[in-house]
Amino acid sequence: MATKAFDSLLELITETSTNLPPDVRRSIKRAQLQEELGSRASIALNTIIDNIISAEEDVQPICQDTGMPTFIVHCPVGFNQIEFEKEIRRAVAEATRLGKLRPNSVDPLTGKNTGDNLGEGTPIVHFHQWEKDEVEVKLILKGGGCENKNIQYALPTELPGLGRAGRDLDGVRKCILHAVYQAQGQGCSAGFIGVCIGGDRTSGYEAAKEQLFRPLDDVNPNPQLAELEQYIMEKANQLDIGTMGFGGRVTLLGCKIGVRNRIPASFFVSVAYNCWAFRRLGVVLDPETGEIRRWLYKDGEGQLERPKQAFSTENAIVLQAPISEEQIRKLKVGDVVLIRGEIHTGRDELHKYLMHHDSPVDLRGGILYHCGPVMLKDENGEWHVKAAGPTTSSREEPYQADIIEKFGIRAVIGKGGMGEKTLQGLKKSGAVYLNAIGGAAQFYARCVTKVKGVDFLEQFGIPEAMWHLEVDNFPAIVTMDAHGNSLHKEVAEESMVKLEDLKDPVFV
Repeated sequence: MATKAFDSLLELITETSTNLPPDVRRSIKRAQLQEELGSRASIALNTIIDNIISAEEDVQPICQDTGMPTFIVHCPVGFNQIEFEKEIRRAVAEATRLGKLRPNSVDPLTGKNTGDNLGEGTPIVHFHQWEKDEVEVKLILKGGGCENKNIQYALPTELPGLGRAGRDLDGVRKCILHAVYQAQGQGCSAGFIGVCIGGDRTSGYEAAKEQLFRPLDDVNPNPQLAELEQYIMEKANQLDIGTMGFGGRVTLLGCKIGVRNRIPASFFVSVAYNCWAFRRLGVVLDPETGEIRRWLYKDGEGQLERPKQAFSTENAIVLQAPISEEQIRKLKVGDVVLIRGEIHTGRDELHKYLMHHDSPVDLRGGILYHCGPVMLKDENGEWHVKAAGPTTSSREEPYQADIIEKFGIRAVIGKGGMGEKTLQGLKKSGAVYLNAIGGAAQFYARCVTKVKGVDFLEQFGIPEAMWHLEVDNFPAIVTMDAHGNSLHKEVAEESMVKLEDLKDPVFV
């Protein structure tokens, strides 16, 4: 039987997954206004804004990777934490059943997906007591792409482009700049960072993530840290990494820094990177009834206007499988393509499988999409796509060139780009890498006209299964072509030059 606390928690999860808070919306709007009209970064931001509006209107996940649900709960002395955590778990399972969360809880030993986001250590719940007569629940949904770009430094250390980072504020400065650089477009930039100076390895990462709960427009009460936050915001946006790593004027949308005392032998700088889909909200509940008294992070205006056209498709090149090598060889970095026909999703488990087995479908001339969608089955047994943006492609780097050659694949869709092995494989086999806009799960779900089938569902679970999708007018940008050119490599090299310009001490 549902309780009021359960209803409130389900509403919090649903709202967090589907509706970005106003402060995040304002930061994305500012970024849109700063980018040159018609640039790749501008196209990406227009797509992101279109996606944000669609997710809110349709009450569907902003991004298909709804991440690891992390709850921070403050409650009065005597509040029953055991029962409340049970309510949280029930609400998480129900949100998953309704398609507001993707089933993301996987046993690390067996690889089995639980299917309901419940498991050992999931969801994450942190309880803290306080003297107020109310329960505060904050939730962050942080996806795997940006979670993989978290980074921790042990000072002193040597950093590429920046040299030695010592045990002082200037060393911290260098670590934070490097953290932004190393994320490139793989964490779905433009992004946000939470930073902890000090602590141990565990508390440092935890405190870094806690910084992401600060409102974006607050001012750090520590003057030194306030100055450092302002400096990082200015200089990180001079790296020209840009949205999705396409190059551009806005790379960082927010920077929040905190401290924890450390022991003399250790000096850690921990950075929690968060993508543009910065999904964090909170509620204050009545401790007796469980009803919502008020919402957190919903202050101020955050209205966005849907762009008339996110992608300019006037000169777009249509790709429909099976694609010939001749068609692929004509493409070059920067071309906009529209994909029509059948594509096949494939993530980590499928790539590993295909290295040693045949494909269940013919992939010659085909298109492989790095995507773990949110899927729901209706009463007639038909599958429907609820969210379907790209996942970070770099994880497939050890496999991709071999799989392209083995199966005759002509195009791979993903985000964040891939490495030198894949680049050479594209050149050898006559294939291209197409960058879709990371996090734009509703934008791309609208392009899916039919779910044609699925393989490995029981074996791999919904995110890792091989879904066969019919799409129409699915837009993407060629960022790695069959001639050895890579936009991702180019942006990384150019941003490294700009990073080197920031080597000289500032905070001494």
